[in-house]
Amino acid sequence: MSSQPIRIGQRTLDSLRARSKRKGEPLSRLAERYIDEGMRVDSHPGIVFRDGPAGRRAALVGGPDLWEVIGAVRTAPEKGESRVVALAERLSLTDGQVRTCVRYYGEYPNEIDAWIAANDAESAVLESALERERELLG
Repeated sequence: MSSQPIRIGQRTLDSLRARSKRKGEPLSRLAERYIDEGMRVDSHPGIVFRDGPAGRRAALVGGPDLWEVIGAVRTAPEKGESRVVALAERLSLTDGQVRTCVRYYGEYPNEIDAWIAANDAESAVLESALERERELLG
């Protein structure tokens, strides 16, 4: 990682320091995250970032997480433009929102693939536990 000094206004710096202290996250890491996410949001209008128990992830404004939409894109039977239209209808999204997810995925596939893999792994664990319960209860 390289270092680049930048000027930050006092009010912004004070807010950043306060947030860093509240979150228990180092100032430089928090600043880097905000810069990175801000650039992503600028490049992909309609995308936001949310905190959650499993971590921070990209999502549609007022909609689902991107990994959920991309997972649906992968399994949709339709092809091409009809896939976009069908998914938008099934997920109660606009065609533009589906395209926003696809464009973001095009730039950050590893991030979204990791979320999908984590969700798949958790689902497998839960399904296995449910099967054991069924077997036990007969």
